[in-house]
Amino acid sequence: MNAFDVFKGTSPIVLGQPHGGIFVPDDIFSRLNQRGQGLADTDWHITKLYDGLLIGASVVKSNVHRYVIDANRDPAGKSLYPGQNTTELCPTTDFDGLDIWHEGQAPSTDEVETRRLAYHAPYHAALAEELDRVRQIHGIAILYDCHSIRSNIGFLFKGTLSTFNIGTDNSTTCNLKVEGIVHSLCRETDPSDTVLNGRFKGGWTTRHYGRPETETHAIQMELAQRSYMSESYPWSYDLGSAKTLQTKLKRILVGLAKHASAKGKGRKDA
Repeated sequence: MNAFDVFKGTSPIVLGQPHGGIFVPDDIFSRLNQRGQGLADTDWHITKLYDGLLIGASVVKSNVHRYVIDANRDPAGKSLYPGQNTTELCPTTDFDGLDIWHEGQAPSTDEVETRRLAYHAPYHAALAEELDRVRQIHGIAILYDCHSIRSNIGFLFKGTLSTFNIGTDNSTTCNLKVEGIVHSLCRETDPSDTVLNGRFKGGWTTRHYGRPETETHAIQMELAQRSYMSESYPWSYDLGSAKTLQTKLKRILVGLAKHASAKGKGRKDA
């Protein structure tokens, strides 16, 4: 099993998928308790959901489960949401705040570093390389980080999550045009079902790579899983709901690609 996969495309859009993988090495899996072995906090079916929506898009996806190491956390272990409940670089609890390891089996500081070097660092090296390749070709690169989460998780947020949760770290990880394309298309059908920079402002990936001054833009899309799947075991994909959602996601990605292509062409013609 490869720790990650890279599909090199021809578009200025790169789809990041850090949380869709379910691979856990056997020696680590055996240390997870029954709750942990359920892998409930997976971004289920995220690759399937986005597959084929934008012809030519690059994809960089981790195959390793976030319980091994979270590819969307600061590698130094710094919290992305100070003062709010969250999970760590190597999680010790699930999204409900409950232990996922057998007693005494949570990873040590040294093991966290070993996992970071084995999985987190290579994934991000590949993502950085692909963004740089795309930007060299087009003069611009847009990282669209694909995420999903259960709609109701009291440990992380109050109430029911909106379907579309857009994160740009308060409009700093991309220019306003990129943010505006995504925000406006999400709001078309039901403005109340979209949140911009609410509970999810973009994880470490978005904040680390988003450098609009260099024409590398990053935006995170956190989808409520009810919009395309069952939010309880066995986490079934809902083909009908997914098709409806995919129509909007496709419009978003195509809109971003058109903007990036026009902007890139303008730079080349300058």
